[in-house]
Amino acid sequence: MTVASAFPLVRTVGFDGALVTFADTMTEDANRAALAFRTEVEQQQWDGVAETSATLGSTYIRFDPRRLSHAEISLRLQGMLEKQNWYSTLLPEGRRLWRVPTVYGTDLAPQLNEAAAAAGLDPEEAIQRLSTTQVRVLTIGFAPGQPYLGPLGAEFNIPRLQDLTPMVPEGALVLAISQFVLFSGPTPTGWRHIGQTAFRCFRPEMEQSFALRPSDEMIFDPVSPDELEQIKANNADGTGGATCQEITA
Repeated sequence: MTVASAFPLVRTVGFDGALVTFADTMTEDANRAALAFRTEVEQQQWDGVAETSATLGSTYIRFDPRRLSHAEISLRLQGMLEKQNWYSTLLPEGRRLWRVPTVYGTDLAPQLNEAAAAAGLDPEEAIQRLSTTQVRVLTIGFAPGQPYLGPLGAEFNIPRLQDLTPMVPEGALVLAISQFVLFSGPTPTGWRHIGQTAFRCFRPEMEQSFALRPSDEMIFDPVSPDELEQIKANNADGTGGATCQEITA
């Protein structure tokens, strides 16, 4: 990818924030840069930095303006940017690969056929491509623990719905603009409901309430509705039958 010379860009956000933006649209390498840069800021352990987070293509830093000025934090961030090419850096260590049993289509996920048609595919080919694509947790947001996942193939760069679906359940896998979202709770959505899981992204009763971390990866393996029902009956840990292993490469 050729990155426009305007990026990366350091900007101020309010009286106590800074934003390092790596692209103005979501791309794989901009997201990689945002995740890696956030990890490096955390490892610096600068006095006065209160919080960091990574979005689809940016890293946000919140700081105490009584201990760090905008000018000082901007200078430090700019210095970090100049040390290496963040677009090709390694992703953070400690990432995990989750394989999640998923029902595609049927009454459980009724908008699969519509999404497949929008992608120019028949439903079987759409399932084959979606279920074999290993996607990254690009960011977590909108609702507690809820991941945006991708990127998917260009054929799945389909628009959002013009009208909201009144409600999809927890564990719904929805699709639009070359991304999945795995819903952490029941909610209306403008994304197409193409798969259903028993995976709980948000587990407030557990010490680690967010099941996923940014830069984790996921594969959504197809199962039958009967298999998913069996998984739901034995889902005390909220994993929905998913397996998890550390990514070493």
